[in-house]
Amino acid sequence: MANTEKVDRLLELATETGALKFGEFKLSSGKKSSYYFDGRLLSLHPEGINLISDAMLEIVSPLNLNAVGGPTLAADPIVAGLCLKSFFLGGKLSGFIVRKEAKQHGMSQLIEGTLNIKDEVLIVDDTCTTGGSLFHAINAVQELGAIVKKVMVVLDRNEGGSKTLIDQGFDFEALISVNEDGEFIVNQ
Repeated sequence: MANTEKVDRLLELATETGALKFGEFKLSSGKKSSYYFDGRLLSLHPEGINLISDAMLEIVSPLNLNAVGGPTLAADPIVAGLCLKSFFLGGKLSGFIVRKEAKQHGMSQLIEGTLNIKDEVLIVDDTCTTGGSLFHAINAVQELGAIVKKVMVVLDRNEGGSKTLIDQGFDFEALISVNEDGEFIVNQ
């Protein structure tokens, strides 16, 4: 199945699973929206995580990245799916998760998992609205000395976050985007 076919199916599955709902919703950014996207219903669904992992790996495989990670909780299943799929395809992606704040006990870490200085990484999340969660993860990775080579999400709401990421020089890509008319577009 070609990448666009996988993402077309992912968009269908979003409706089937209730990951994509229409109505009136308040987002974590405080903004109001006519739709709500719960990416975890896709990334925790067996077909959904398979489609997400295949589509993302098809895009990033030429980059020869060392690791993949993102902000907990939404990125957790995506990171696991990409690591597992990478392994089965002979890849070497290791995973990490960025906490909202450093633990107050143990090693007091902000980043959990495998991430090393100078690793070239992919940052993932389910959704991009303002980009706040993505920037939190990016900053943590850069403070450690790793290099963010690409940022990917399942859905870009096109509400400023992706533009800010691109304006700051990050290679950003979404599997699905919402256009100015509120239509869901499968990106190629």
